[in-house]
Amino acid sequence: MFSWILALLLALLVWGLTSAWLWMVKRRKTETQHGLAALAGMRWREFSQIVRRAMAEQRGLRDLSGEDNGDRGTSSDFLMERDGQRWLLSCKHGRAYRIGAPAITELGAALRLTGAAGGILITEGLVERDGLAAAEKESIEVLDGRLLWHVLAPCVPEDMRAMVEGIARREAVRQTGIAALGAVAVGLLAGMGYMTLQIDENLSPRADAAPMATPAPATPAHPAPAPEAPAQPPAPAPAPAPAKTEAPAATPQPAPATIPGTAKAAADDLQEDPDPETLLRYQQAVSKKLAATPGVISGIWLTRSTLSVERSADDATVWPRICREVEHYPALRTVRIQLNPRPGTGEPVRWRQCRTF
Repeated sequence: MFSWILALLLALLVWGLTSAWLWMVKRRKTETQHGLAALAGMRWREFSQIVRRAMAEQRGLRDLSGEDNGDRGTSSDFLMERDGQRWLLSCKHGRAYRIGAPAITELGAALRLTGAAGGILITEGLVERDGLAAAEKESIEVLDGRLLWHVLAPCVPEDMRAMVEGIARREAVRQTGIAALGAVAVGLLAGMGYMTLQIDENLSPRADAAPMATPAPATPAHPAPAPEAPAQPPAPAPAPAPAKTEAPAATPQPAPATIPGTAKAAADDLQEDPDPETLLRYQQAVSKKLAATPGVISGIWLTRSTLSVERSADDATVWPRICREVEHYPALRTVRIQLNPRPGTGEPVRWRQCRTF
């Protein structure tokens, strides 16, 4: 049950974050894109009237000459006034404009010729990076496709603004629905993944218990025959007089008791090509024995074929002891042994092998 609650919370979180981005960021971009397209589709006269109205309402600028400049082509400059100072308003009508530094420099020269205190560049296109830098130097405000719609939107006809906002809203609703389906899918995957992990954790102790049960019988293999030892002597009991009869019976008696366990351990420890699980057990056994070996601090396996040994005694003392433990296992006899320097000494690291291929 907890997994599905977690999945539900995750789905709600993903859907909430995605919806917030769609409505606060993506919808604004969509509205700007369709708004610029609507502005670009207007006639020059209508566009120029909207621009000058917006400048009058938002910047306090008014036409200097008072004449109608609406029939001067698709690109025009307007002289406007505010607080006794002239301002040059330059319009580039169309979305295809990509304005760079040369056009901005030319507009700056026009500012100086007309005696304007500053300028405003308006276009549905884009001003490139070098153009923005040049505009900052020339005291020119840039209103390009990134900002223009939100500046002019209050002054456009009501039906156009409603159409653009409606398109953006419907697009956001559609994308929010898609995001909800995606969030549900993410939640389901998370819930199923959590359940799978729980099942694996519940089954892992059983899987670990199986290999642990194998070495367990190996320990009682030696004491197990001990109770059988007194059980066999009754066979020679009918002949108590001759002492020689008991001697032969006592000799074969330990053989069947010890040989099976020893043979099994030998067969297990002397595998030259063991499986990964058995090899790991060999390595763990070597590390455990080295930790209890005098002169050796620890033995850690860096890789399958590299054993790192920390020591407190010199090479001549510890090397035979290390090889004795490693050579016990045929699969480990040719491993590379890294002898680290003793603590507090300047000895170099050495690599050796007890046996070569």
